[in-house]
Amino acid sequence: MEQALFIQTDDVIKFTALNGGLDPDKFIQFVKIAQDINIQGALGSNLYEKINTDLLNDNLTGDYLDLKNRFIKPMLIHWTMTHFLPFASYTVANKGVYKHGSENSTSVEKNEVDFLVSKSRDVAEHYTQRFLDYICKNKDKFPEYSNNTAEDMKPETDNYFGGWVL
Repeated sequence: MEQALFIQTDDVIKFTALNGGLDPDKFIQFVKIAQDINIQGALGSNLYEKINTDLLNDNLTGDYLDLKNRFIKPMLIHWTMTHFLPFASYTVANKGVYKHGSENSTSVEKNEVDFLVSKSRDVAEHYTQRFLDYICKNKDKFPEYSNNTAEDMKPETDNYFGGWVL
């Protein structure tokens, strides 16, 4: 099945701390990863496929367009950053794995990158929770959300993202 990206690479640059000069080829694969893992996980297979098909056919409208713009887009932007940040300073090329550097900059420590990933995940989880709250109150507008069969990926409807459970 052909896959549409639910956001533009410019959205990630515009709504995150990414430098505007960053080549989208450096992070576009993380848009796809976040879409496959986090967005499809939240939407379930049927709603995900409905939105994908409508985007490919250029006929996403009404409540579905509103869902994409108000909820899916911010989720996907910040899940993309969560997946991209650990790899941002590395390039894999023919001669190996390289870490980027610059004469007038210093590399950050792993714990600093982990902090950025954590903050990005917090934002992504916030937008995901907003989506879950909205979709649970508006299931009648999106019948695909609730009609997944055994072989489909069912939506992850719990709002637990991590931490201690006692």
